[in-house]
Amino acid sequence: MPTRLYRFHCTDGHDLVPDLRGRRIPTVALMRLHAERIALDLMRHGARLDWSAWHVEVYDANGRVVLTKAFTDVRDDHTVA
Repeated sequence: MPTRLYRFHCTDGHDLVPDLRGRRIPTVALMRLHAERIALDLMRHGARLDWSAWHVEVYDANGRVVLTKAFTDVRDDHTVA
């Protein structure tokens, strides 16, 4: 199955946690799931207490935004929809 390279940057519009390596993912559903996992991991292990303004911006290999997901909209059940 072919994969596509995505980068998962997290930001609140001021601070940025960049994804310098990216990740190859085969489907859009798995890309969305990975974006949620990135947000959950940062919220669990980051020093901030208020994540309400943060979101994950997913970029494709051409530098286009293909998904923006607010941390407040992240599910914690890890299912692929």
